[in-house]
Amino acid sequence: MSDPVPAAKASLVQPLTAGILAAIVGFSSSFAIVLQGLAGVGASPAEAASGLFALCLLQGALAIWLGLWMRQPISLAWSTPGAALLIGAGVPGGGYGVAVAAFLICGALIVIAGLWRPLARAVSAIPLPLAGAMLAGVLLDLCLAPVRAVEQMPALALPIVLAWLAGWCFARRYAVLIAVAVTVAVVALSTSLPEGAAAFALPAPMLVRPVFDLVPALGIAVPLFIVTMASQNVPGLAVLRSNGYEPATSRLFVSTGLASMGAAAFGGHALNLAAITAALCAGPEAGPDRSRRFLASTICGVAYLAIAMVSGFAASFIAASPPLLIEAVAGLALLTSLGGAMVTAIQDEEHRLAAVVTFVTTASGISLFGIGAAFWGMLAGGLLLLAEKAASGRA
Repeated sequence: MSDPVPAAKASLVQPLTAGILAAIVGFSSSFAIVLQGLAGVGASPAEAASGLFALCLLQGALAIWLGLWMRQPISLAWSTPGAALLIGAGVPGGGYGVAVAAFLICGALIVIAGLWRPLARAVSAIPLPLAGAMLAGVLLDLCLAPVRAVEQMPALALPIVLAWLAGWCFARRYAVLIAVAVTVAVVALSTSLPEGAAAFALPAPMLVRPVFDLVPALGIAVPLFIVTMASQNVPGLAVLRSNGYEPATSRLFVSTGLASMGAAAFGGHALNLAAITAALCAGPEAGPDRSRRFLASTICGVAYLAIAMVSGFAASFIAASPPLLIEAVAGLALLTSLGGAMVTAIQDEEHRLAAVVTFVTTASGISLFGIGAAFWGMLAGGLLLLAEKAASGRA
């Protein structure tokens, strides 16, 4: 008769490994994007560090709670596309407090989408090509950063790009992690960091007072909500369903929306279902027994609680690093997202022109009445679709 104890231990190895790997990859591949995004809408280094800490802490705690409660591998993440959107949004009139108000509104909209089905259906009715085109327009400038970095500081940027390339060719899952590690080494060896910048620093959460100037706040909140829902929550649900799970959508939206509002109080932008790292916790990598894969997402949550404790160090190091190098790493990390968004934007011929209009308007960086380009891009593409439908109806 086989010994059940070793078998039980073996059954924990895959969930443990998958959960820890998901946390490390999720954090290392996008924390720089989050810090850049928060800084892009006016956060000070201390406020950005507080936001990163709140996001890590809440997504870890919520992943543990949802995993144990629902017995499903519910993986959570911050909105990486949303953070990329913030990088190009610019500081709103009224400063970072207006952006925090936008984060609160976005969280409230996610809660409403969970409680009021017409809103969830309305978001689902937005053509995916337009959502993809808006995201591609937001990501384009950031994804050009590696090229700019190689031009302006080749001795520093080329090792990072080459490390990412080697990782992509030989260890694709770890390519961004390798690039981040090389970036840390390059910055540490070549940059005169201020005293204490590279020292371990415990996170210092701080409450940020929202400023409810609705016009610029909605100009950030609505695109952030659309991107978070279309690029994170919807794919996150698809990953779960493709692996044989039927998640309670309403419960998940309400939970992540409330957590987003909690994170906003400390400067964080949005929490949602994970899309990419979710596959690690919900798929075969987390073990053959589907009923036990919730252990992977729960372990991932525990790992994020530990990572939250070093978020202050990460923020300090990023703040002391050359901005273009950090943008270059973020751009490398988002190249696959840009490619996916572009494919989504142009694959449907019926919506292709409207998607192109959305893309070029968003990529232009236009800002009118304090409202950023992402909103105007979606509006321009949507108006073209309506005009086309009206014209075809009269024909």
